[in-house]
Amino acid sequence: MPRVPNFLHLGPGKSGSTWLHETLIHHPDVWLSEAKDLYYFSRYPDRGRDWYLGHFAAAGDQPVVGEVCPDYLAAPDAARLVRDDLGPDVRLMVSLRDPVDRAFSSFLYATKHGLAAPTLRAEVERDPRLVEEGRYGTQLRRFAAQFPLEQVHVAVFDDLEADPRGYLDSVTDWLDLPSQDVTPEMLEATLPASKARFVPLARATKAAADWVRARDGAAMIGRVKRSPWVQQTLYRPLGVDRPRIDPADETWLREVFDKEIALVEDDFGIALRERWGWR
Repeated sequence: MPRVPNFLHLGPGKSGSTWLHETLIHHPDVWLSEAKDLYYFSRYPDRGRDWYLGHFAAAGDQPVVGEVCPDYLAAPDAARLVRDDLGPDVRLMVSLRDPVDRAFSSFLYATKHGLAAPTLRAEVERDPRLVEEGRYGTQLRRFAAQFPLEQVHVAVFDDLEADPRGYLDSVTDWLDLPSQDVTPEMLEATLPASKARFVPLARATKAAADWVRARDGAAMIGRVKRSPWVQQTLYRPLGVDRPRIDPADETWLREVFDKEIALVEDDFGIALRERWGWR
């Protein structure tokens, strides 16, 4: 019988989910689906519970079995679907990034793939998900309606950027696991704030991955993306070339997200605006 996952990283996107998956997958007491982003509770619920649990058929007696998928936090029905399929005891994690930075990062991602409108505001009009995925308060309250707050671990992306080792220790402590023995290379691998994609390869990789995933090839995607050649070729240092958000867009987005951040602060007692330098 496949194991039923007892851990999910919900998102949001562009907040270190790839790093977390590629690091935790090496912990001896953790079994994660080979492919990050199964998208079952967001895009593919019609594939059924048996399809989803089949991705965990190879799990052994590890205390933690689960999945990392950044889509779930923002998916309107995900909280209810998770409880229905995994039960009330699953542990849930989010890693919140300043929603302004996250929205701008998503805009840059779309731009690199040749998909974005010319400006950030035009891109929000074209694809409202750029803003909707940053409504953390509303999203977390959907999960809080289905699960006790103590089962939701709210991490902050800034901590991952500043101290990957400490960030990882906070996750394993919360999961009641021994501290993970990792190499410096593993701690630094695919940190999203330190690397950018090589655009032509990124476009081809995304198109191929979408095609394969739609045909139930998620596990193969995980193996390919984990290969050293893809990691070395697809990513390059950003350095001083990292683009900066227009100050007017930054002010506008902070106004958009202000109430959402207040909800998270009220529910979880984390001074996010202070941490992120909001006025």
